[in-house]
Amino acid sequence: MEESYLEIRNLCKTFSAKNGSVEALKGVSLSIGKGEIFGVIGLSGAGKSTLVRCMNLLERPDSGDVLLNGESLLALSKEQLRLRRQKIGMIFQHFNLLEQQTVLENVCFPLEIRGIPKKERREKALSLLEKVGLADKAKAYPSQLSGGQKQRVAIARVLANEPDILLCDEATSALDPETTQTILRLLKAIRDTLGITIVVITHEMRVIQEVCTRVAVLDGGLVQEEGSVAEIFDHPKSRAAKRLLLMADEEEESYVG
Repeated sequence: MEESYLEIRNLCKTFSAKNGSVEALKGVSLSIGKGEIFGVIGLSGAGKSTLVRCMNLLERPDSGDVLLNGESLLALSKEQLRLRRQKIGMIFQHFNLLEQQTVLENVCFPLEIRGIPKKERREKALSLLEKVGLADKAKAYPSQLSGGQKQRVAIARVLANEPDILLCDEATSALDPETTQTILRLLKAIRDTLGITIVVITHEMRVIQEVCTRVAVLDGGLVQEEGSVAEIFDHPKSRAAKRLLLMADEEEESYVG
């Protein structure tokens, strides 16, 4: 595994609010290797969503840098950044599908934007739907799908651009535990077959435990702890990690109960 394929250097971001300003990120640094499934975990308000949006510059940080394969994204022109972003896929909690379009049309959409001929984009979209196990739903509309099926369509659509990196922002938090397992297995299979680097942003410890190799614990806009998943689970050092583990244990008991 190459070191520092995606490198976050000392990111700071402050937002203006009614009662003053909010420091969402206070100097976050991370180093993520090529082909790694890396987790960022924290409670609501920890700065996770701001961090993931800074990773592809949907949100520009006030200071710091984001390097992809050694290249600073902040140094790129608008056009260069637009092209680079095509290789940084993103999936969200609420799927963001086009409700008036069929499943096939949703997956074709990014290819259409890129000017890929109709026959070619249909063939590619159908092969991607097969990859995520939804070839039989090509003519269905999003309203006819379950939450897990919608997320699989969203993943197929992102893969249409052949991304190098996949950012997952709370991608399973709207799903039940069984469906979550299905999506996580799919993400692992995508990493194994396509070599894509995956960043999982979540507040759920069981998601991190299931799919990630390393994890950073974010709290109050700062990385409180970082290491292998086994290290953090077995020997949490920060108050934030201990709190998240306690919540995960309580959740586990409620499932069993």
